[in-house]
Amino acid sequence: MSAAGRKRVLVVDDSALIRQVLSLILDRHPGLEVVGTATDPYDAREKIKALDPDVLTLDVEMPRMDGLTFLGKLAKAHPLPVVMVSSLTAKGTATALDALAMGAVDVIGKPEMDPVQGLESMGAEIAETVFAAAQAQVRSRPPVPSRNPLPPPRLAPGRQLIAIGSSTGGTEALHTIFQSLPTGLPPIAVVQHMLPGFTEAFATRLDRACPTVIKVAEEGEPLKPSTIYLAPSRLHLRVERRPTGLVARLSDAPAVSRHRPSATVLFESAAAACGTRALGIILTGMGDDGAEGLLRMRQAGALTLGQDEATSVVYGMPRVAWALGAVAAQHPLPALPSRIVDWCTDPLIPRTEP
Repeated sequence: MSAAGRKRVLVVDDSALIRQVLSLILDRHPGLEVVGTATDPYDAREKIKALDPDVLTLDVEMPRMDGLTFLGKLAKAHPLPVVMVSSLTAKGTATALDALAMGAVDVIGKPEMDPVQGLESMGAEIAETVFAAAQAQVRSRPPVPSRNPLPPPRLAPGRQLIAIGSSTGGTEALHTIFQSLPTGLPPIAVVQHMLPGFTEAFATRLDRACPTVIKVAEEGEPLKPSTIYLAPSRLHLRVERRPTGLVARLSDAPAVSRHRPSATVLFESAAAACGTRALGIILTGMGDDGAEGLLRMRQAGALTLGQDEATSVVYGMPRVAWALGAVAAQHPLPALPSRIVDWCTDPLIPRTEP
């Protein structure tokens, strides 16, 4: 923190205009102070030593060394919260997902057409993204290892839906959970806060890496076992009970807790549609989205779990939910796949939870 209590930001971009625009946007935030800029990773390395920033914004495409290569070096030598600045193209999206897998906390989308105006129009969102990243727990870490999924379960009666909400740090948390889950589970509905245009690519990447089918939810589609449904960009995802079973409902209703899609919207719909027959989980993320909705699930008799502070990149959403009494039990991230399978197979749960 600076003397004024603001998080210190270093802006790294080869464009002088982009450096200027980002600096102005970030300096307007009461919790941020831009302490310097750098033109490329070599310049950034020296500025990090001299200025000791709390968080970096890092361009992807730069001369002498690209941002992804620098991120990998930084993660090993000097772990620091990093927000990648990526163009909103197919190539840029893939690179951004690579960056998140390597340890970047979040991604800012740089529009290809008129990037300056585009960044200015997203000013408040960009500043909040960087401010959230500055509070992240970043550690030197190896890549997420591949895990053999747990054996297919024999479901206990009345297990109908698993609902999950996550934000900052959630992409890798979801990957960690989903690669360990077996097929044969009830449908899983997920709200992960992401930039528009990234959700489809993220779902495709998860689907290739995990044993279950993972896709973006479509309006009115039946929710099937052994399938994970991600909320689309800029649309709320709710579950609704029909005579034939659960279906996905999408809407562009106003944001809730500043988010659309909102985890609270998903959780509240799960409480109404499934009651005791649902499991709710809140993962790492900045802010309070999901807390009120998860409380509705617990009040309806569902089991509700939260990621613990030690394994959360940002212990914001789980902290608020825990303080509100919405979470029955907190667990480290690596333990959550087993807890999910336990709920699916043990008819005594949730009565065995506190």
